[in-house]
Amino acid sequence: MSEALDTSIDTSVTPEFVRPGSEQDKKKGAIPAAADISLEEINPVWNRLFSENKMLEVFERLRHEDPVHFNETEVAGRYWSLTRYEEIKAVDTDHKNFSSANGITLGFPIDQPLPEGALDVSMFIAMDQPKHDVQRRTVSPVVSTRNLAGMEALIRERTCEVLDSLPEGETFDWVDTVSIELTTRMLATLFDFPYEERSKLTRWSDVATAVPGGGVIDTEEQRREELIECLVYFTQIWEDRKKNPTGDLVSMLAHGDDTKDMEPLEFLGNLILLIVGGNDTTRNSMSGGVLAMNEFPAEFEKLKNDHSLIPNMVAEVIRWQTPLAYMRRTANNDCVVGDKDIKAGDQVLMWYVSGNRDESVFERGEDLIIDRKNARNHLSFGFGIHRCMGNRLAEMQLRVLWEEILQRFDNIEVVGDVERTFSSFVKGYTSLPVRVTRKA
Repeated sequence: MSEALDTSIDTSVTPEFVRPGSEQDKKKGAIPAAADISLEEINPVWNRLFSENKMLEVFERLRHEDPVHFNETEVAGRYWSLTRYEEIKAVDTDHKNFSSANGITLGFPIDQPLPEGALDVSMFIAMDQPKHDVQRRTVSPVVSTRNLAGMEALIRERTCEVLDSLPEGETFDWVDTVSIELTTRMLATLFDFPYEERSKLTRWSDVATAVPGGGVIDTEEQRREELIECLVYFTQIWEDRKKNPTGDLVSMLAHGDDTKDMEPLEFLGNLILLIVGGNDTTRNSMSGGVLAMNEFPAEFEKLKNDHSLIPNMVAEVIRWQTPLAYMRRTANNDCVVGDKDIKAGDQVLMWYVSGNRDESVFERGEDLIIDRKNARNHLSFGFGIHRCMGNRLAEMQLRVLWEEILQRFDNIEVVGDVERTFSSFVKGYTSLPVRVTRKA
């Protein structure tokens, strides 16, 4: 694969294109209330809605007035927003009519060539059967029941180490100190990545999903350069694991019958998928849980009084947080969703963040209720063949974290402004200032 790297990617190309969804970011001034925007003008793919925490009122209006909502933009072309639980689940499980093969985020129209400089990466979550199934099957043993059982002691050891090091009476950033640190350590284990360089994994994850100008990268050219650096670094690891497999994710890919001959951009795509999947989702639920306990202090008291609620609380936090706001499908055929006619080639965005607050499924959906009876019915992991492969690992990491938090702390208080990710795809946090109070 290292030879293919030299010939398959033109590293001299400078990307000059507008990414789909970025037209919205040109809008200046205060974001108007959802009730003051005409339905035709509502475009949920607006990063500021999420960074300023204004998206939920938009989705509430769409659920009630236009649950299958149409937009057409200059760059992305035609796309639909699904905002109710019923339609989202129906599309997510309909692999005949709705394809993943053209990408999982809002993209360019499928009947147009990609702009020059865009990295045409491929990943198994953005594939249809049968290729999706065989590639996913190659790496799924890393999160098997047996492997997870063996990981728990290591996860707990590292969690205890991080929590024990937290300063009492001092303000620190929970995102950086706890959430990123724990998830990055886990990623380094899964990839058998050089531990002292594990921060590279966090950086590549952030770069892969970042909006240019949103605080992580400035340009598409920078994203391209850094992701190629990621590919070059991991290609060296690949070559080593071909000779010396260790049972990690790269070894599985390098020796799998269906993955050992991947093209470089397919390898890069699967790397991004596995890194982002193991980083962004879990880390933002770790931070979101702390924020939720501050916004709903009665639920925190309920949890402190009954630790047996932790597993259900974890599911409820994942529902309430919804760390990936949406997933995209592309219509294979003309079909009807709700009462709307979807055309073949249309992009369809399944807004998990909205479906997880659908009042017809989750009573008081805006609230965190740690003993909610149907918390596990959330959409955050998806449904069907693309259901999150690492869902059990994520749940374990969160369960262990809260078990150990409750052993140590009476309170984790948010003491400053929460900074949210500038993205309509990753629903997360860049800063969460807190102070902890240890048990006497």
